[in-house]
Amino acid sequence: MAVPSARPRARRRPLVAALFSALALAATAVPAGAAPTADFAPVPPHNPYAGPDGTATMHGDTGSSDTTPLAGPGAGNLSSKRVALASACPTVLVGSDGHPVVLCTPIFGQVPTVHLLNPADGSSLTTLQLTKGSLLGGVYAYLDDQDRLVVVDGSRSLLRVAHRKDASGKWRLSVDRSLSLASAVPADDAVTGLSPDWQGRVWFATGNGVVGLADDRTGQVSTLRLPAGERVANSISTAPEGTAVTSTHATYLLTAAADGTPRIAWRQAYDRGRARKPGLLSWGSGSTPTFLGPKTGTDYVAIVDNADTTVRLKVYRTDGGAEICSIPVLQASGGPGSENSPIGAGNSVFVAGTYGYPYPALPDGAGPSVPSSADFAGGLTRVDIRPDGTGCATVWDNTLRSAAVPKLSTATNTLHTVVRDPLIPGTKGTGILDPYRYAQIDPATGRVTRSQQVGVGSLYDTLQMAGTVAPDGAYLQGTVTGVLRITAG
Repeated sequence: MAVPSARPRARRRPLVAALFSALALAATAVPAGAAPTADFAPVPPHNPYAGPDGTATMHGDTGSSDTTPLAGPGAGNLSSKRVALASACPTVLVGSDGHPVVLCTPIFGQVPTVHLLNPADGSSLTTLQLTKGSLLGGVYAYLDDQDRLVVVDGSRSLLRVAHRKDASGKWRLSVDRSLSLASAVPADDAVTGLSPDWQGRVWFATGNGVVGLADDRTGQVSTLRLPAGERVANSISTAPEGTAVTSTHATYLLTAAADGTPRIAWRQAYDRGRARKPGLLSWGSGSTPTFLGPKTGTDYVAIVDNADTTVRLKVYRTDGGAEICSIPVLQASGGPGSENSPIGAGNSVFVAGTYGYPYPALPDGAGPSVPSSADFAGGLTRVDIRPDGTGCATVWDNTLRSAAVPKLSTATNTLHTVVRDPLIPGTKGTGILDPYRYAQIDPATGRVTRSQQVGVGSLYDTLQMAGTVAPDGAYLQGTVTGVLRITAG
């Protein structure tokens, strides 16, 4: 999950002369008898109405698996470049032509802006401003099968934004198609998540609990409202079996009737705890629901709940919604909370903790957290679903402080993320001079195999936003001020 930021701020800590020294690798506990799998497959099938797998959505694909078929930075010395856009950039996507399309919110003015980047160096080739909406409105978007950015702007219009060169050879961004959702989305509401189905229609969900299905080819828009009091604070996921939506109270699988009207196939409530926690943006699960599974890649749906003292990974059968398991995660870190979508591939799930992460801004209606603040705990847990689907087991659990949504490369079996280290090694607080480093992690053990510092200080804050592996191997990571471009060689 990611949030556009206003002006960055952080809790101050005493300054010391030395900024950073090498940290020991995070301790990793591997329970006896938990046999790691050799391969992480399958992943959700390609959606014919979305762009390339791994780069079409914030979470890689429309099933939100947070996997990529691309390898990422290869052999050689790692280096990074900060592309300064004076904006928080939560959505970094790459189309079939290799051009990154980035949706950002400027620090000043906070008018959502689309950037088309040069794939060679990350520089901005052209921009297009969208209508301003709520803080979380317009964060989520995806690329369609024609490399167009599909997004709902502050006017509640479903847009398809294309990029192409004009007669003079200059790149331009323009709206190819627009459909108003104003009849379905109230003026005081905003779309928080959207994803295409296998018929080319667009599912969407709003902050106040409206779930809809829009066809911008015919103009048809149909909706249903979730039970009173349920909000949707994260994105949604689509698979051939239906659309997964996690509200602040429950996880749903929705399908469409013959006339295109959304209907609920199943609902599973979860423990939402007594309040919002520090490091989460809403009172409830921080998960965009993840499709995964050993047969079709969408056999199961996974989320993390918001139970008070120990959060649990919840895995349900896509067909019928029966619970496969409810297993504690993030126990090594002691941080009971995750704002991030789990990674799902085959029978394996990876959960990154965000408890205590110091966001500079919160969405309207987020409410106070309990406690009011906490140190950033981090933590990363791998859980495997048993091959016969009868339960789950923890494979490893560590204290790594991932500051971004990790991605799993199925090409190299490598986890990629950016880690936020404490200024003073061994401490747990956060401050404006914290160092950030890109890290590659072995998914079999949870241990860091390679890392490189990418910067020090608030300019490099990755705000728990998702990274994207580009076709050329570059790792593109949104930050509070732009995009990091991490390469090797």
